[in-house]
Amino acid sequence: MAAPRTIRVGIILNGVTGRMGTHQHLMRSIVPLIREGGLPCSGGAVILPDPVLVGRDGAKLQGLARAAGVERWSTSLDTVLGDSRYPVYFDAQVTSQRPAGVRAALAAGKHVYCEKPTALTASEAYDLYRLAQRAGVRHGVVQDKLWLPGFRRYRALRDEGFLGRLLSVRGEFGYWVFEGGAVTPQRPSWNYRAEDGGGIITDMFCHWRYVLDHLFGQVRSVFCEGTTLIPERRDEQDRPYRCTADDTAYALFRLDGGVVAQFYSSWAVRVHRRDLLSIQADGTAGSAVITLRDCWVQSRSATPRAAWHPDVEDPNDYLGGWSRLPAEGGTNAFRAQWELFLRHVVCGEPFPWGLLEAARGVQLAELGVEAWRRGAWVEVPELAP
Repeated sequence: MAAPRTIRVGIILNGVTGRMGTHQHLMRSIVPLIREGGLPCSGGAVILPDPVLVGRDGAKLQGLARAAGVERWSTSLDTVLGDSRYPVYFDAQVTSQRPAGVRAALAAGKHVYCEKPTALTASEAYDLYRLAQRAGVRHGVVQDKLWLPGFRRYRALRDEGFLGRLLSVRGEFGYWVFEGGAVTPQRPSWNYRAEDGGGIITDMFCHWRYVLDHLFGQVRSVFCEGTTLIPERRDEQDRPYRCTADDTAYALFRLDGGVVAQFYSSWAVRVHRRDLLSIQADGTAGSAVITLRDCWVQSRSATPRAAWHPDVEDPNDYLGGWSRLPAEGGTNAFRAQWELFLRHVVCGEPFPWGLLEAARGVQLAELGVEAWRRGAWVEVPELAP
């Protein structure tokens, strides 16, 4: 039997020295694909990623390339964009720098895949989508949570009709991000400066848009209250700085069918739940609680008969009445979407998570901030393809 044909795909990985770029995209997605000999594609071919690392700090790039076993790195984005060996551009820079990188890549005729948010304003994010459409290239945005084990199990459960008619959705996300000093912060300082593109609404509402749209119903309007609970933190040089961005948001979303989803997001909360993210969906026939890796369910027949007797010990074991669905294997969520995008570029397989989806996420974040400032519900208009 003849060996499968290998299709080498050059990928420009820009901003990959950052936390997400290094761990999720390079070390847990691209590097395993290379070490495993590539990604099977239609027609018996194998796609083999051929990355070049790009950034501003040559020393960091050199060290990361050595750790990843990658041969090439560069501090000149213009140079690698002009290299025909690299038809794919990936951007994991800070949000404020992403639009310029994506525009340059589109001008060079590259296929574009990038982290979200793709821009700080909905108009710019939508403009990037329109530019990609005019350029005739393939494009995509990271929407990793759709491939997490807990979310995949919920989608199958929903499609089987387990919940019946969906009634409501409640999500809680967050954890305590240390302020600096005695304990090093887990997140970069720019996340807490509005002037640098920080803020939990900007960051997380892009996630909530695709999670809600794809799993529960299209978002039609939003109400939001944001706040900054921790007013001062310390940066990477242990210098104090004032936090100008929101670190906590309380939001309501109206979905198709009149369903209301409420989401609490905070980087100033201590976790008392099964995971950093927990979403409960209640329906007429049953309910589900989704975490990053698990899905817990309770059918109508297993629902306890509750009654309000505050002076009497409750006989119900409410948590014990939920059943954990069998564990589901699978690859890293970021890698799963990378595989789909590479097959989209090389084999033409469908990939509906393009830059229009990215613009919708930025739109919801922008409208969330508007709702906060106005103290009113704000409609979410449809963005035209």
